Formats: sequence, structure tokens, C-alpha cells
Amino acid sequence: MIIRIYYYQNIRFYKGEYMLIEMRARSQITLPNEIIKSLGISEGDKFEVLESNGGIFLCPVVVYPKAKLEKIAKIIKDHKKKPSVVFESVEDMFKDIGIDLTNSDV
Repeated sequence: MIIRIYYYQNIRFYKGEYMLIEMRARSQITLPNEIIKSLGISEGDKFEVLESNGGIFLCPVVVYPKAKLEKIAKIIKDHKKKPSVVFESVEDMFKDIGIDLTNSDV
């Protein structure tokens, strides 16, 4: 029997317990529902996968289509002389410049 002791910082344990998941066929795992709800994750979301110190870490990421990023770069270049505007979110900024993130080709 191998016993491993892990020292976690800023790790949230649900109901005071570790959550175990099992590797399935084709290297698939199912994340516990508590984590899905807590992070607001839904089907189709993208993750960056990191391996470090014998652990696997999944970090949710947002991927924007290249065409939309090119459009943003052009708008920024064309409007450098205008006064700065502060937005509450990236989505609000995109809406202001006419880009609808809900209609993504990703």
C-alpha cells in the first residue's frame, strides 16, 4: 500500500473530503458536479492542461477566434487617438465595438 501526503495551498475540498475520480476509456474523466457548478463550467468549455510535480491541473480558458482578434487589433489601431474607455468586462468591450461573442465559430 502506498500512502501519499499532499500539501495543497488554496485548494477547496468539498464537504471536507477529497474527491476521487476515475480514468475511463480513451483517457476520459468526469469532473464532480460540485466543481462544475462552482466554476460555472459547461459542455464545450476549453481548458489548459498543465502537468507539474506529479499532478495534472486543468485551468478554464476562453478562446477567441483569430478573425475577431484581428478585427479588434484594427479597431485599436484606428482609434489610438480617442480617449480611453473603461469596460466592466471583456464581453462589454466586444459589444461596444460590434463583436458578438455569443455567435462564435470556435
